[in-house]
Amino acid sequence: MTFYSFLQHLHSGFRYLVLVFIVLAILAALVGLTGNSPYTDRNRKLNLFALISAHTQLLIGIVLYFISPFVQFTKEAMQQKTLRYFTAEHWIMMVVAIVLITIGHSKSKKAPLPQAKHKAIFTFYLLGLIIIAAGIILIPRS
Repeated sequence: MTFYSFLQHLHSGFRYLVLVFIVLAILAALVGLTGNSPYTDRNRKLNLFALISAHTQLLIGIVLYFISPFVQFTKEAMQQKTLRYFTAEHWIMMVVAIVLITIGHSKSKKAPLPQAKHKAIFTFYLLGLIIIAAGIILIPRS
């Protein structure tokens, strides 16, 4: 197994952990919003684990970006669906999603009221999840 192959499998498998943490954080925020629940240390830790897993996935993806044969900076690469996706589209979507998740986490930390904390997590993590899901669904299949 090559280093590239190892990272590709790690990146592909780790996404499920990221998705689970983000979905759990969104559901906990939704329960907090609808149930008018306090923002607990459990909420804070779950949101932090979702954030850390997303950032870890980004770091793995950055390494993959620089060693991947699917990332090419040529005119022809933009005309081929797979090369264009991995050279430009995928990383842009994922960076935007992780920025949204990071903003949501930051806003939840700064919000004074529990409802505002839950709302920030719910809104920004959900937007991030939608973009991540779109990025996964759009992966070209051979």
